[in-house]
Amino acid sequence: MSLHDRCAADDPRIRRLAILEIAELAEEAHAPLLVAALKDVAADVRAAAAQALEAIETEAAVRGLAEALTDAERSVREAAARSLSELKEPESGEWLLPHLGAPTAFARAAILRALRELRLTEAAAPATELLADVSPDVRREAVGVLGYLKHRPALQRLSVLARVDGSEEVRRAAVGAIAYAAAEPEVAATLTTALEDASWRVREEAATALAKSTAALAGRALLLALEDQLWQVRLRAARSLGRLREPRAGHPLAQLLQHSAANLRKEAALALGEIGAADAVAPLEAAVEDPDPEVRKAARLALNQIAAAGSA
Repeated sequence: MSLHDRCAADDPRIRRLAILEIAELAEEAHAPLLVAALKDVAADVRAAAAQALEAIETEAAVRGLAEALTDAERSVREAAARSLSELKEPESGEWLLPHLGAPTAFARAAILRALRELRLTEAAAPATELLADVSPDVRREAVGVLGYLKHRPALQRLSVLARVDGSEEVRRAAVGAIAYAAAEPEVAATLTTALEDASWRVREEAATALAKSTAALAGRALLLALEDQLWQVRLRAARSLGRLREPRAGHPLAQLLQHSAANLRKEAALALGEIGAADAVAPLEAAVEDPDPEVRKAARLALNQIAAAGSA
C-alpha cells in the first residue's frame, strides 16, 4: 500500500503511522499529504501532521499550520505552534501576516512568536497594533517582534508598557525590547524607573539593560540597585556597573564580596576588575581565599586586570 493510500485508510492508526513515516522521510514532495492530514477527523493524526510539517516551508504548509492554531484539540494547536516557531524564511512570514487577526489569543501569540525570529519589517505595523491586545500573551509576543526589529517608532509605546502594563511578563519584555536604545535619556529614565518595579524579574531585566546606557542617572540608579532586597537583582546591577566602569561602585561592590550568594560574590569580583579600582585590591586578595572556586577564579582575574591597568 502506498503512502498516499495509507494516508486515506479508514483506520486512523494506519493514517497516523503513515504520517510518522513521512516525517522521517522529510521530503517536501509529501507536503500536500501532511497539509491534508491537518484536517483529519482524528486529533492524533492532525497533531502528527502538524509536527511533521516542522521543516517544510511551502505556502500551503505555513497557512495550514496557521489555521491549525485554532484547532479544537490542544495537542494539535501546540504542535502547530512549535512547527511555526521553527520557520527560517522571511517569505514564510508574509504568509503568516494575514493570520494575525486570528480569533484566539493563542493563535495570535503563536504567529507573533514565529514572526519575531523572521525579523520581517512588514510585521512591525500589525505588531504595534497588537500592543493593545486584551491578552497579555499577545502583547508580550508583539513586544518581542518590535524588539527584535529595533523598531524605533514603537519606542514610546514600549516605554509606556514597561512602566504601566498590568502584566509582569509584558513589562519585563518591554524593558528588554527598549534596551538597545538605553543610551537615549528618555529610555534610560524608563529603565531606571523599572528598577523600582514590584516584580524582581522586571528589576533584574532593567538592571541588565542599563549596562547599555551612558546616561549619568544610569550609574546612580544601579548603585541603588546594589541594595535591592533580592540578590538576583544585585547581581545584574553589579555586572552592569562593571561594564559601565562606574568608579563610584568600588566600595559597595567590595562589600558584596562578603554576601552569602556565591554567584553575587563572583559578579562583584568581576565588576571590580573591570572598573580597575586600586582600592579593591585588598578585598579581592581576601576573596582569593573564598570557599567557592568560581569566586576565587574571578578574584584572581580581577587582580590581574587591575595590575595590568596599573602598569599600562
